[in-house]
Formats: sequence, structure tokens, C-alpha cells
Amino acid sequence: MKITSTDFEYIAEFAKKEAAIVLESGKEYLVESRLAPLAKDLKYDSLEELVAELRVVSSVSQIYKRALDALTTNETLFFRDFKPFEMLREHILPKAIERQKSSRQLNIWSAACSTGQEPYSLAMLLSEHFPELSDWKVSIIATDLSPTALEQARSGSYSQIEVNRGLPAPLLFKYFTSEGRNWVIKKELRNRVDFREMNLVKAWPIFPPLDVVLIRNVLIYFDVPTKQSILKKIAGCLRKDGALILGSSETTMNLDSKWVPTRNGDSIAYTFGD
Repeated sequence: MKITSTDFEYIAEFAKKEAAIVLESGKEYLVESRLAPLAKDLKYDSLEELVAELRVVSSVSQIYKRALDALTTNETLFFRDFKPFEMLREHILPKAIERQKSSRQLNIWSAACSTGQEPYSLAMLLSEHFPELSDWKVSIIATDLSPTALEQARSGSYSQIEVNRGLPAPLLFKYFTSEGRNWVIKKELRNRVDFREMNLVKAWPIFPPLDVVLIRNVLIYFDVPTKQSILKKIAGCLRKDGALILGSSETTMNLDSKWVPTRNGDSIAYTFGD
């Protein structure tokens, strides 16, 4: 299915308004690949018919929500890029645990968590390397815009291909059970993650004081004002000396000078200065 230039302009504005996703000219193929399956599922003969419906329906309608869901990127894998998790294990988490030893509370936010591999990787990391947290109050909050992605995340069910991407075999056999063709995370680990639907460019919920925020490979989809707004809100949620972790190609440079980068091994974390 092909999209007309007029309809592409509408979808680009739709994505910008609802999720701050920037779709520049030349991304028509991306919109076509994302919306064509939805159009077929809804029995439309063309993208033109789908977009015509989007123009008139309410923003709370299912078709509106499903179109926005389809336009979001849900690429993820277990222990993605690995180096940030090494940084967490060797540097960030030991410091956070030392700071919080009196309250015995630790709060971590995985933003734009997609189908859940990142927060579950965090839960496995804590279980494997920080047994002293067994009697702490540890909160792993995981949010995403996509209800479809969150449905899979909450189920903790992954295909063989998905668990082959980044998950070490010893952890697979320790924390998952085989159910048919899929692998399902054991309930004990699933219960450690609190999945919530959240749009980063809409009103934010109230978070507890956060020790670590991971918002990786997300800011690249936004324009500069949106990036600055999100970083400002994160700064308001972090504890003093709390750590922000971005994607390897992302930075706070030229966005907010109060974010201070610190290199730990091969990765960078950011703290918010006064």
C-alpha cells in the first residue's frame, strides 16, 4: 500500500502531535510499512481509507490508538549493547546502594521499555550481582506508549529468536521456563517489574525519587525542544547524584549544560548538577 503526499503530511503531524515523533520527508516507506498491516487488519483497501477515518475519529477511539501504536518503534533486546549494564553493575548501582543504605530503598525507571527486555535484564542483573538487596524495597518501573508492547512485557513471554538476542544461556535456564514454542519469565522475576502505560510527551505520573533512569535510543526520535523538556522532567525526578543513562548515540550536549557526563569504562552516565 502506498501513501499519498497529503496523507503523509497528515500522519507526520499526527505522530508529532501525539508522540513528538518526527517523520521527515523520505520516511514515507516507514509509514507505509507500519500502517499497511493495520489497514489490512481493519479491512481497508488502501491507506487513503485508513487515513480518512483517522481524520474524523476521536483521539480516544481504538483506531486512533492503534495507529499511534503502529507508528512507534519497539526495537529492543535483552542486555542491549551490554556495556551500560556492565557500567550499572560495576559503578552506578554500587554507589546508589551505598547512598541508600540507611533507607534501604532503590528506585529504577526504564523509560520506553517496549516489550520489556530492558527492565527484565535489570531485574536479572540485580538478582545475580546484588544479593544484599533481597530485603530492600526495590522498585523497577517500566513504561511505554504502546499497549501492545506492554501486553507482551507483562506476559513475560518471548520467542526463541527473542531470547537468542542478548540473553546468556545460563540466565535463560535460570529465570525462564519453556512453554510450547516460547520462553516465559518466572513469576518471581515478573513481579519485580511494574509496567505502566505512559506517553513521554504528555502529562507525567508522580514517580518516587529515582536512583537510575534509563531512556535509551528514544531521544533520537524527538526534536530539540521535546528533548529539552523530557530531560528537564527527568532532572526533577532524580535523587541527588542519581544517574541518567542514554543510548550510545545520544547525549545531553547542547541541550542542557547542567547535565554532567561521567565516563565509566566504555559507557557514559549523566548526573544533574546544581
